[in-house]
Amino acid sequence: MSDIPLPALPVTFRPTRTRAVLLTVGTVMFAVITAVALMLENLGGGERASFIFTAALFFGVLALLSRPKVVADDEGVVVVNLTRTRRLAWAEILRVNLREGDPWVFLDLSDGTSMPALGIQPGIGKQQAIRDARTLRALAENRGTGSERG
Repeated sequence: MSDIPLPALPVTFRPTRTRAVLLTVGTVMFAVITAVALMLENLGGGERASFIFTAALFFGVLALLSRPKVVADDEGVVVVNLTRTRRLAWAEILRVNLREGDPWVFLDLSDGTSMPALGIQPGIGKQQAIRDARTLRALAENRGTGSERG
């Protein structure tokens, strides 16, 4: 078992710096493209609308990229990736992996598969990701899974 202090549940892990950068850039891009569309006098209504639609599309993609998170509670873990959300019981998680060079955490599952958990990713917050991965690993081990089963 791990000597990492366990947080009170529920706890949410997410790449906060990455999320802040993505949402800030998305907001600024939307505002700039919309302002340009409104300031250009020779654009028609449809062209302005297409500028604003494109700005909204860019913002939507960046918002989608900022969506990932991992929420741990008493029953298990909810993994929210870009387009899918999956609930896992603690017993399904055999191991929490974040190896050097991995883009995010991988969960080894009891069905023999591995699942990415994009909510914990080194990116621009490497130390936070390492702490979060260790905490999630300690929670999984404490809940009767982890190295005991694998």
